[in-house]
Amino acid sequence: MDVGVVLQTNPPASRVVELARQAETLGFSHVWTFDSHLLWEEPFVIYSQILAATRKVKVGPMVTNPATRDWTVTASLFATLNEMFGNRTICGIGRGDSAVRVLNGRPTTLATLRECVAVVRALANGREAEVNGAKLRFPWGTDSRLDVWIAAYGPKALALAGEIGDGFILQLADPDIAAWTIRVVREAAEKAGRDPASVRFCVAAPAYVGDADPLSLAHQRDQCRWFGGMVGNHVADLVARYGTPAAAGPVPAGGTALPSALTSYITGRHGYDYNEHGRAGNTHTDFVPDEVIDRFCLLGPPAAHIERLTELAGLGVDQFAVYLQHDAKRATLEAYGETVIPAVSATIQAKTR
Repeated sequence: MDVGVVLQTNPPASRVVELARQAETLGFSHVWTFDSHLLWEEPFVIYSQILAATRKVKVGPMVTNPATRDWTVTASLFATLNEMFGNRTICGIGRGDSAVRVLNGRPTTLATLRECVAVVRALANGREAEVNGAKLRFPWGTDSRLDVWIAAYGPKALALAGEIGDGFILQLADPDIAAWTIRVVREAAEKAGRDPASVRFCVAAPAYVGDADPLSLAHQRDQCRWFGGMVGNHVADLVARYGTPAAAGPVPAGGTALPSALTSYITGRHGYDYNEHGRAGNTHTDFVPDEVIDRFCLLGPPAAHIERLTELAGLGVDQFAVYLQHDAKRATLEAYGETVIPAVSATIQAKTR
């Protein structure tokens, strides 16, 4: 299992670059960032500096969207970085959340997302794409290579990830929900005539390495409660479309039914302030109960993280990406590099012998 890290591009940008450099030194495989150009600094500018300061990590957004960037410009950004630094970029993409909602916009349709992925992937992989009736190609970008991973929660978006995605991103670490989403994605890939094993799976969630005593765990939960609020934005959209499950029960085997484990906790939700999006300690996510944080995030001593990651790997997760938005950034990075990543790798290797 690869382990990546997800950073916010808060100023100073030099600190973001240094965290990325440290992550590579500690064995992380990917450096992702948020992509909301009004809430944080412009990520693609910072990607150039991260790539210059590192040697191996892949770098990209978790996640960009079709609405706030011209698709051909997005493809050109990736292709240019690839030419400069040797095909070390990756594109996470979804319908749009904070980047569009802070502008009073709405997420795009899945049809628009499908079209955008086709254009970005073709151009950033040296191929021709048709845009507004014009056939386009980067004459200088023939050697560029880019994988496009689709972030999704709902059944139709999961199906799209299976049909066209190089990878799928699930932004929460609940094993039951992960198993359901992976199953839906793989079924869609197979129906589309693809090899289900060709779709890579990434689970992304806050990870906070700390003590196991109740006082410490309470602090860790409060530092990660923002994540339940962020996920709740997407869940609210899904509930509006698909409805709330009639009762708590097992995760559904397929179809358009939503698992109650994903939807039940938003009943106490009362709006959302995007000016505090992704920030630890914000006040508008108090509706998120502790048990949801425990399911969606990874907390506690290294052994607890190793156990959860080993379970996710057994479900078919190829990468875990650590959201590092809390007050123990460096301590968590170091604990992962020194203890968690080596232990998970050794455990997985032992099971495959």
